[in-house]
Amino acid sequence: MTPPTTAVYTATKGAVDAVTHVLAKELGPKKIRVNSINPGMVETEGTHAAGVIGSDFQKQLESQTPLGGIAQPGDIAPIAVFLASQDSGWLTGETMLASGGLR
Repeated sequence: MTPPTTAVYTATKGAVDAVTHVLAKELGPKKIRVNSINPGMVETEGTHAAGVIGSDFQKQLESQTPLGGIAQPGDIAPIAVFLASQDSGWLTGETMLASGGLR
């Protein structure tokens, strides 16, 4: 679900996915892994400033998210730690979707 007037923002998220795949192929032979995180809605200063928090849009989004609610930064940080660790040593070119189940 994307609110109106966010075409450029949405396009940049798609671009990150594409660059992740290309860089993984280019850098893989050097044993450099490239992965990215595509978070859904996260409560941040930006979402507050944009008027999302407390809005009808937030309520609609939460009602359609299988895990309910929206993410906090602390929900996303462990994913970054995992991707930076050797526990994800066989992952490259992957985009981790962290959206509470909303697709």
